[in-house]
Amino acid sequence: MNDNVLVKTIQTMNSHLPSRRINLAELLTMEKPGIRGKDNAFFIMEKSELDLISQSLPRFLWSRLRLPMLIEMSPDFGSGSARVQGEPEVELVCKILGKDREYAKQIIIYLPDVRELRRKLPTTTQYAFITNLRDRDDS
Repeated sequence: MNDNVLVKTIQTMNSHLPSRRINLAELLTMEKPGIRGKDNAFFIMEKSELDLISQSLPRFLWSRLRLPMLIEMSPDFGSGSARVQGEPEVELVCKILGKDREYAKQIIIYLPDVRELRRKLPTTTQYAFITNLRDRDDS
């Protein structure tokens, strides 16, 4: 497959992603918390989810946690795997999924955990599709 076609396909699959993510502290002050996607659609974030997140994280992390949290899907992570990046994001994922707390900048989670995370946080998480073209074998 031509790399340009692949890049365009992934860009189309990611058109729902926000042009900028907003931190939890700011979202908690909004009357209608949400973000505008690159496709100009407005996605409302449920207050109940924001409350769950704010109860799950210490207040000093609220300004560092950017929402929606991106669940990155890529074949590079292995079949049925996804990545979440950012220290506050990793802490939140561990708390929501009942995992041992990790002090890391990223976490790899597997399909059952992805489903559970999306079930608990449907409006404050989004899928992002990524690929690494540099490592592709075109033979």
